[in-house]
Amino acid sequence: MNKSELIKTLSDENNISIEEATTVVNIFVDSMKSALANGDRVEIRGFGSFKLKDYGGYTGRNPKTGEIVKVNPKQLPFFRAGKELKEFLNE
Repeated sequence: MNKSELIKTLSDENNISIEEATTVVNIFVDSMKSALANGDRVEIRGFGSFKLKDYGGYTGRNPKTGEIVKVNPKQLPFFRAGKELKEFLNE
């Protein structure tokens, strides 16, 4: 399911317009991105949680040219499925 499919489902199941559903989904996604950008953990009970993981820099190698390149440290989002989601998927 992608974002537009989520919007369509939200609209259909709640009898609201596509525009209202789009606003709801955008507010939800923007709120999650903002919380993660601030270093907060986002937890949705029964579904899972999102947090940022820090990855240190390292020296890598370009596989095409063999050139040594420096990879900068970065933060990447990490999702961990909740217990209820895991149980639902494994019934």
